[in-house]
Amino acid sequence: MSGENPIVSLGELSKPATVLIEKISDVVGGLFRPYQIKRLAKAEAEAELIRADGQIRVSDLQRRAFYRWLHEEGRKQHNIEEIARKALPEVKEDSQPGKVEDDWIANFFDKCRLISDAEMQQLWSRVLAGEANLPGSFSKRAVNTLSSLDKLDAALFTELCSLGCVFDKLVPLIYDVFAEVYLKHGIGFNTLSHLASIGLIHFSNQDGFLRLWLPKTTTVSYYGQDVQLTFSGETNNKMDIGKVMLTRTGEELARICGSKPDEAFLKYLLDCWKQRGYIKEDK
Repeated sequence: MSGENPIVSLGELSKPATVLIEKISDVVGGLFRPYQIKRLAKAEAEAELIRADGQIRVSDLQRRAFYRWLHEEGRKQHNIEEIARKALPEVKEDSQPGKVEDDWIANFFDKCRLISDAEMQQLWSRVLAGEANLPGSFSKRAVNTLSSLDKLDAALFTELCSLGCVFDKLVPLIYDVFAEVYLKHGIGFNTLSHLASIGLIHFSNQDGFLRLWLPKTTTVSYYGQDVQLTFSGETNNKMDIGKVMLTRTGEELARICGSKPDEAFLKYLLDCWKQRGYIKEDK
């Protein structure tokens, strides 16, 4: 593990990025230098005094415990700095990181300090940058849920989000849990039940969900590809949107999950909508 602070090595930072670093430093400790140095030096000095004064004999067990703690604190600091470093390029010029709540910052870094996997750190960095760009975008609940996800959970959720369209928000469109187009993404009854159990989705395999009060025509988007849907009535139309809806936490995390489009799914979706009469065939 390198001792160089990755944030210092970035060079000159934009003003919003600098404000974010200062904000983090005020709440959880300095990022321009490893904040634990003073704490470790103080602990070592106290141990030396104890030994010199003969008040307590520092045992090998205690010494091993100290060096274990030293190693763990260094690893946590490295994780914190890596996540902050990865977030800084995503902080926009018009962002207002100074308005991010102190409690949010404290909770975020308390949860992310144990994250050492590079891909998971990237997710955490997107949350930090997103909150800096628009304070209030990510709730503490979303942060806490993210901290409970392992890498496989995150990958599965990302696959699910690739199977959704944006109405006014992202909606995963799962019409048949046994369809091959879903199974190839790892999405089926068991995995959807699991995602529901960890608070990312609502899953109703029997009844499903509807969108109500739709106008005669509405446009939905799949990764920038717009699709116009047409209904029978002039107003108050309803649409079958499948068996899954994102929870509020799921909606927040979907914005940073890094999902990618699947043209085969879009074709499947268009066929489903034609069968339901939402897309009129050309005559």
